[in-house]
Amino acid sequence: MIRVNSRISLDEREIEESFVRASGPGGQNVNKLSTAVQLRFDARHSPSLPDDVRMRLERLAGNRLTREGVLVITAQRHRTQARNRGDALDRLIELIRQAAVAPVKRRPTRPTAASRERRIEGKKRRAGLKKLRRATASFE
Repeated sequence: MIRVNSRISLDEREIEESFVRASGPGGQNVNKLSTAVQLRFDARHSPSLPDDVRMRLERLAGNRLTREGVLVITAQRHRTQARNRGDALDRLIELIRQAAVAPVKRRPTRPTAASRERRIEGKKRRAGLKKLRRATASFE
């Protein structure tokens, strides 16, 4: 089990890894070895995720989520397969941790009397400036 936080743990069997050739510079190493990792996690059908976390994860994943609800993370920053595996797994765990944090409800507030007064004063100053411009424009 991969521990994400105190209430969420992922089963390793839910995560599917495949190894592909990395793109970019690297010469013969890139051309010969499949060091890039493509990690796939079925977020929509995972029994490990609570429903609220699943919905937030799908929203956070963006274009990394397929139509079927599979989260795809590709890691190719490092030269070795092992480090890329760790990087991909860390990124998945971090994404789930972000989704696990419930957003704080906004408490509606009203502007203070002083801030309303400053706003009105600024509007009056601006209106007066425009009025001065208008008065001088009629003499030309």
